[in-house]
Amino acid sequence: MNEYKIKEYTHNPEKQQEYWNAAIGLQDVDGLKPSEYLYTLSEQNVSGIISTSEVKEKLNEYYQAADSPASSDTMECDIVSARIVELLESETISLAVASLKSIHRYLFNNIYDFAGIFREYNITKSESILNGESVKYANFFEISDILDYDFGMEKKQKYSKMTKEQTVKRICEFSSSIWQVHPFGEGNTRTTAVFIELYLNSIGFKVNNDMFKTYSKYYRNALVRSNYADYSRHIDTDFSFLEKFYFNLLFDGKYELCNDEMIIENI
Repeated sequence: MNEYKIKEYTHNPEKQQEYWNAAIGLQDVDGLKPSEYLYTLSEQNVSGIISTSEVKEKLNEYYQAADSPASSDTMECDIVSARIVELLESETISLAVASLKSIHRYLFNNIYDFAGIFREYNITKSESILNGESVKYANFFEISDILDYDFGMEKKQKYSKMTKEQTVKRICEFSSSIWQVHPFGEGNTRTTAVFIELYLNSIGFKVNNDMFKTYSKYYRNALVRSNYADYSRHIDTDFSFLEKFYFNLLFDGKYELCNDEMIIENI
């Protein structure tokens, strides 16, 4: 009789560097920059000298020290980056709303007091590419129902029967819908990106992690444009930017990604 075995992590320096590139790159979405200490630890981790768990332990010790020189933003960047790497190492996630909550809770535990908790208030955010306008995020009382619907629709998808173009369009629809809900007070883009990458890995797609190293801000802006419309001014939602990102992410596409192309003039 075959027995279950404990899944062991196989260290791959190239893949580990990709994880760090993605994790640190995603912090740029919120303008967060890592410390030099994190870079030192990440290099040791990539080389196999220390595990990701040891990176986390050393960061905790560093930031618990009374004379730690880093700002709270740098601390958030370092700690969340290490947690993202640890999650990406698992390469799997369940397709469930609870998984989205779990990721947010894991990433932001002891950083936000609402880690893993859906917001109970409505939000707005000025966007530079919209000349100060905001995406219309979901009303707080709709969050659970909308996410249940989105995840239910995703469970019906048959990617094995889709072309590359159909696959990209569907992944764009799913990730854009999750992001538009903006279920948490902060950390939505990072949570969405980590969930989507783990989900894609879990169903057999090979993800180019380096895309988040260079284009995390582009990714967020593309999500913004996929969710903004003002029909009185003849402005429609535009998924083309997000489609380019995902085509490059999943299928080694060669699209040029430029933030300036997403700016809406004269709103």
